[in-house]
Amino acid sequence: MITGLRSSANFLAVSTAVLVLAAPLAAQEKVENPQYEQVENLVTNQLTVPDVSALPVPSERVGEYADVNGARIFYQASGDGPAMLLLHGYPLSGAMFGRVREALEDDWTVITLDHRGYGLSEAPDVPASIEVYAKDALAVLDHLGVERAAIGGMSMGGPIALSMYQMAPERFSGMILIDTTAGPAGPPEAGLWRGIETVIADMGLDPIITALIPDMLTGETRLTEPAYGEYLAKVMQGATVEAGKGGAIALAERPDFTDLLGQIEVPVLVMVGAEDSLYAVQVSRDMAGSIPNSSLAILPGGSHAAVFEAAGNAAAAIQEWGETLQ
Repeated sequence: MITGLRSSANFLAVSTAVLVLAAPLAAQEKVENPQYEQVENLVTNQLTVPDVSALPVPSERVGEYADVNGARIFYQASGDGPAMLLLHGYPLSGAMFGRVREALEDDWTVITLDHRGYGLSEAPDVPASIEVYAKDALAVLDHLGVERAAIGGMSMGGPIALSMYQMAPERFSGMILIDTTAGPAGPPEAGLWRGIETVIADMGLDPIITALIPDMLTGETRLTEPAYGEYLAKVMQGATVEAGKGGAIALAERPDFTDLLGQIEVPVLVMVGAEDSLYAVQVSRDMAGSIPNSSLAILPGGSHAAVFEAAGNAAAAIQEWGETLQ
């Protein structure tokens, strides 16, 4: 058993390196200067956001349920103003937006949901398909009577948002792409996700959670703010084994939305952590350069979960961009 665990840990460490190497060389560009000097599009403003210790336990969040497409989807809607829907990444839940929610809800009705099988949502099965998650999200908007919204997605939530736009562009007042990519998984990355599916089938989610935390948060945050990693671990523990497996395959087989970028007709905010080790800054630069009406925001002190880790900067970037929509 110990040998198997070590093998899985080694596999995940190597696989994470493969994911980074699978991107084009230019996409591996990282901001090396700890002060981020001379970095264009760097977000220097911050809004006040709650400390991690003030957030509710992910499993004890209060919200509502929508029965859609054979699943029971948990969602939270709060605030006053136009609708903004935020979609979480793998294998997280809507709880990861808890820090930015409070800063935005004076100007927006902020809607978050847990994808089927994640967090507090339920589903008899979790199909391995980005499109299914997209249809669920559109159905939740229908359930709420929301005709149009600014729709944002972090990591896996990015392809979900792009899939939603492909299906129903009229539902978008704007789009936010957060630490994500529009491209498909190349062979090395697809192999990573299929390997993760195998690890989860054999050993559950715990090895995956342990392996993902170093990519979600910067080393400094993990050392000086251990509560951040502890909270994200609790968020990920809400995912079912089937969701973990299905999400991994969905990411391995995700569609290529690269050509769609040039066809997006609403304003788009592309936001990325300056130290994201999975989809590095250049990936976001390239996306922003391909979208006609886009803005790029680089979040200092943030890694892949920058919208949680650098929440004050993220909220400020969203608020400033959002003012152009209202």
